[in-house]
Amino acid sequence: MHGPAREEGGTERRVRVVVIGAGQAGLSSAHHLARRGLRPHRDFVVLDANPAPGGAWLHRWPALTFDAAHALHDLPGLRLGTPDPEEPASRVVGRYYGDYERTFALPVLRPVRVTGVESDDDGPLRVSTPDGTWLADVVVSATGTWDRPYWPHYHGRDVFAGRQLHTHDYRSAGEFAGRRVLVVGGGTSAAQFVLQLHAAGATPLWSTRRPPSFTRRPFDAEWGREVEAAVDARTRAGLPPASVVSATGLPLTAEYRAGVDAGILVSRGPLAGLRERSAVFTDGTEEPVDVVLWATGFRAALDHLAPLRLREPGGGIAMDGVHVLKEPRLLLVGYGASASTLGASRAGRAAATAAAARLRGIASQSGPPGNLA
Repeated sequence: MHGPAREEGGTERRVRVVVIGAGQAGLSSAHHLARRGLRPHRDFVVLDANPAPGGAWLHRWPALTFDAAHALHDLPGLRLGTPDPEEPASRVVGRYYGDYERTFALPVLRPVRVTGVESDDDGPLRVSTPDGTWLADVVVSATGTWDRPYWPHYHGRDVFAGRQLHTHDYRSAGEFAGRRVLVVGGGTSAAQFVLQLHAAGATPLWSTRRPPSFTRRPFDAEWGREVEAAVDARTRAGLPPASVVSATGLPLTAEYRAGVDAGILVSRGPLAGLRERSAVFTDGTEEPVDVVLWATGFRAALDHLAPLRLREPGGGIAMDGVHVLKEPRLLLVGYGASASTLGASRAGRAAATAAAARLRGIASQSGPPGNLA
């Protein structure tokens, strides 16, 4: 095994595994690495760009309470328990992730932003940060999507005189009281925004490219397996993962049903474009608008992997489970089929298993194997 992580020339450190990101997938990966015999700080580290525990949840709007958030599954080895459903999800998850890091003494270093992962040869990968470089035999990338909000192109976006913001920047519906707010997007966040804005005294208009896909099907284990299989087929083919709602639909909860019946949660149809103070829809109608809230989702935050040239002609990264087909030293979790909190936890275990197997292979070529389980 390698010795303790050490500085070489003041800026270069050597470990066996670097995990990038301390969200659900990154923490699960770190937990399972430790269970397989890797020593925190000496053999592996977790580099997290956030100033505190919580991953992407740290940045969610305060009005998003735990009961309104997507289900959060337990991390391995520590139950979440039953939080107050009215407590902000960001606070619940930040506290839970912090407890998890302390309970298992995980080597999370923050705030450390990874700026690039490079390959010079068949040796270790180089992980660059503003504070220096880490050399690692295996890199587990678990950066999620929060840092890559997707802003779609529409005619007139540059001439619209009102405010435009993305889900990424949304804080509270109360600040839009008395305003006409166009919510663009067909996912869960968009539906929640429409209802919150109406309750806060705003006038929301909802635009979706297709009729909202409400479903009464329970989101059970069978449903989850079908969704993961569909997403996995895309990533195996090197295609970008599709949006969550395209695979799951919107759960027709009592709250949503009431919104539909009241005529609030009803789509005006596809947006054609914007004018200085209005929105134009594809049916030819036009509505005055003060604010546009783009609830148009996120893309995988993978800019740090650009030096490895992993993209396929279809625009995605070809995967086999957590394995990146073009780069065997890199494992990708929280991407594609493992983007959900349940999938991310399972992917963390798979990544640790794969990392340990690769390290055993390296050890068998260079000397007696270490204590990897």
